[in-house]
Amino acid sequence: MNTEALCALNVNGVSHNYGQRRALDDVSLSIPAGAFCGLLGLNGAGKTTLFSLITRLFDNTSGHVKVMGHDVRRAPKLALQQLGVVFQSRTLDPDLSVMQNMTYHAALHGLPHRFARERAMAELQRVSLDDRAGEKVRALSGGQMRRVEIARALLHQPKLLLLDEPTVGLDVGARRDIIEHVRQLVGDDGLSVLWATHLIEEISEQDRVVILHHGRVLAAGIGSDIIAMHKARDLKSVFNTLAGVGVGEAA
Repeated sequence: MNTEALCALNVNGVSHNYGQRRALDDVSLSIPAGAFCGLLGLNGAGKTTLFSLITRLFDNTSGHVKVMGHDVRRAPKLALQQLGVVFQSRTLDPDLSVMQNMTYHAALHGLPHRFARERAMAELQRVSLDDRAGEKVRALSGGQMRRVEIARALLHQPKLLLLDEPTVGLDVGARRDIIEHVRQLVGDDGLSVLWATHLIEEISEQDRVVILHHGRVLAAGIGSDIIAMHKARDLKSVFNTLAGVGVGEAA
């Protein structure tokens, strides 16, 4: 059986340099279809660089990256069709309405206008913001903007959703709402998720976890298995042991 065919994301032997500095060093990881995977690492660990390679913002010149079996270098169109992304930096146009942001993004994916509006309203309803569709984005709170970005990323119905530090700068309530919504997407829709964070409390011991530090994968697997393997109390203790720092220090 071809195990790669069962993976929403397969990264194998990927490295990346910025000049003389190695940001990623022979990184490999995989996410089964329909799984939530936490990519855990401090700021500067290489999480954003990895996302840039998966999304083709950067070209991977070593190893391979496959999304739903499609190599992002050899078949970028097919790979990116299966991919939704929420970047760490806000990407909504604050002077456009919520719906205008949604339909503009849909047009980039080639969705017909009428269908795009239907999809936009359906996804906005799921994040309880369909009643704000006509308002300018600048009128929304930070948490609401993030929910719109998640809704927008799902317009073209991808199989894999990448989220890079999606709760940064949000209050506790907004963070909880976003985490719960994304986990519900996994449970209800079978969406595959790679959730990058430096906040240990956003990751469950039942999740698949990849610990990334200084561009290297230090551990990968189900959180509880990683804890048992290292005879530790919790994931934070594992990280302390492997990296020599506390995840909480970056919170």
